[in-house]
Amino acid sequence: MVKIPAHVTIIMDGNGRWAKRKGLERLEGHKAGVESVKAAVEFAAENKIGYLSLFAFSEENWNRPQNEINGLMELMIDAIIREQKTLMDNAIRFRVIGDKSRLGETLNSKIDEIEGITASNNGLTLIIFLSYSGKWDILQAAERYSKLLKKGSIQDDVPLTHELMDSLLSTTGVPDPDLLIRTSGEQRISNYMLWQCAYTEFYFTDVLWPDFRKNDFRRALETYSERERRYGKTGDQINKIK
Repeated sequence: MVKIPAHVTIIMDGNGRWAKRKGLERLEGHKAGVESVKAAVEFAAENKIGYLSLFAFSEENWNRPQNEINGLMELMIDAIIREQKTLMDNAIRFRVIGDKSRLGETLNSKIDEIEGITASNNGLTLIIFLSYSGKWDILQAAERYSKLLKKGSIQDDVPLTHELMDSLLSTTGVPDPDLLIRTSGEQRISNYMLWQCAYTEFYFTDVLWPDFRKNDFRRALETYSERERRYGKTGDQINKIK
């Protein structure tokens, strides 16, 4: 029996390599990756996964050539516009998490619009991480904590607990990922949700993101189902709880 995680997150890697192998420009790989996004969203919705989050653009990606960045931003705007009806028809709630101050006005406007339109949807929550890094997230949480102290909203003697930290992160209200999938054969998390992935199960596949389809997603869930999540406990302790 396949266990269904509450939250699956995917590092969508390999677009550039996919394009290079086919003698295409890198942006063509990103365009092809949009079909993989559709397949992943459909699979998550069909299998009653509560949250699907996708790492689309990291803080470090701003160092890429400007023409690739511009193309990616246009691609994201077009994808959001095209998928609005699909999101509504399937009761999918759409969110974007990251440093939005670095995104353009047009993209931010479309993000705000779709987030508002889908806010009351009660199906799958689809989260796109844009201009995001785990270190940025922790730093902005620390800044929020400092501001709360200065305002007197939090007393100096109140400790910074795990629960309080969770509430200060950009992912507040979103459960930590149960399963992280990374495509293209790379085996690292690349500064992604460093706090939130403390007990996440990792699944790495050699499949390049533009080739990732529902069967690949299913294999990841099957592997996840075979694992025993102990959270620091022994196997005997877990079995007693069961």
